[in-house]
Amino acid sequence: MGHSIVSPTCSTQRTVPRYTCVAVTEIVESTSQTCIEGKIREISRKGCYVDSLNPFPVGTLLNLVISRNQGSFATKGKVIYVHEGFGMGVVFLDPTYNQLEILDYWLAEHPRSTDAL
Repeated sequence: MGHSIVSPTCSTQRTVPRYTCVAVTEIVESTSQTCIEGKIREISRKGCYVDSLNPFPVGTLLNLVISRNQGSFATKGKVIYVHEGFGMGVVFLDPTYNQLEILDYWLAEHPRSTDAL
C-alpha cells in the first residue's frame, strides 16, 4: 500500500484556518452512487479531512452530509488528496448560503487545529 498521494503544495495552498471537529459523514460518489461513512477530523469553511479506510480517488465528485448533534451540513465536494488506508481531503463545491451559516456556527465553537496534514 502506498502511504500517500499528496500535492507538495497542499499545506501552503490553504486560505482559511482548519478547526478540529468530531462529526460523522455520509459520502455518496456522484457517478456510481457508492456510499461510504467516515469521521471528520478537521474542517474549514472550504473543506474537510475525512477519516476513511477506503477513501475515494483524487478527483472524485461527491455529495456529503456531515452530521453533529447540532444538525447537519450538506454540500457537494471533490476529493483533492488521499492518504491511502487513512482518509482524504475534500474541498466543498458551492455550498448554499444556508449551509454555510450552519458551518460558520460550528466553526465559531471550535478551536483552530494545529495539525499539519
